[in-house]
Amino acid sequence: MTSYALFLGCTIPARQPQYELSARKALTKLGIELVDLEGMTCCAPPPLRSIDLETSLAIAANNICIAEEADLNIVTLCTGCFESLAMTNTLLKEKAALKARVNRILSNVGREFKGSKEVRHYLQVLMKDVGLDKLKQSVVKPLDKLKVATFSGCHLLRPSELLRFDDPERPHIFDTLIEALGAKSIWYKNKLKCCGGLLRGYADDVALAIARDKIVNAYNVGADCISTLCPFCFLTLDLGQMLIKTTYKEEYNMPIIHYAELLSLSLGVEPKELALDFHKVKIDKVLEKIG
Repeated sequence: MTSYALFLGCTIPARQPQYELSARKALTKLGIELVDLEGMTCCAPPPLRSIDLETSLAIAANNICIAEEADLNIVTLCTGCFESLAMTNTLLKEKAALKARVNRILSNVGREFKGSKEVRHYLQVLMKDVGLDKLKQSVVKPLDKLKVATFSGCHLLRPSELLRFDDPERPHIFDTLIEALGAKSIWYKNKLKCCGGLLRGYADDVALAIARDKIVNAYNVGADCISTLCPFCFLTLDLGQMLIKTTYKEEYNMPIIHYAELLSLSLGVEPKELALDFHKVKIDKVLEKIG
């Protein structure tokens, strides 16, 4: 069994237990052991880097150091956490002077970044450690009646030269993994466009308009659901539909489902085991199609 240190970040355990639960169940079924390490903190998300780069890198590197001490690579669920940790890991491995400055900060807590481990998003674990063949063979409930609009969000793909996850202009990994479950990944207008979530609290009307545009575009091509990877995108599109209903007087009832939830369902995990009541837009029609 392949083992990884699980990095949950802040939003998932605080607001989306269904994401954590489904990821744990699915990855365990596929032979991935998830290890919870003491002392993990916030990832130092992207906005913090614009305030103080070295401090943000030191916060992220501290988490990587904990995994290095446990001799484990890291797997993330949140795309923002993936961006923060993977970018830090790459920068410090490749820039010796920056690594030295960050290690001076880390020395205050008795740690040193060595650059001995990798940071992976769980989709990379599925592709590289599990493999498409094993994944397809493990499906017991094919999702062949579902048309899925995938949305990876922004932080999984860029900065592409540091994250090295997928082609930022023509990404395919997420779609490939949706279709490995038997579902059809469908194209929709402005598929790669941001959900608008990071504008919330600053320009709420603009953020809601961007979210509405994504939901309308998926709705217009007949998607049964939008599948997400980012907990913030999930909140923006799921909770956002409550705001669209009151602001625009429109109701789309578009289920927003994390890929880990679809993965668990396809592997035979019962819906009652997945805390699906945390969805604001109910996913009953998706469950009916899965059977």
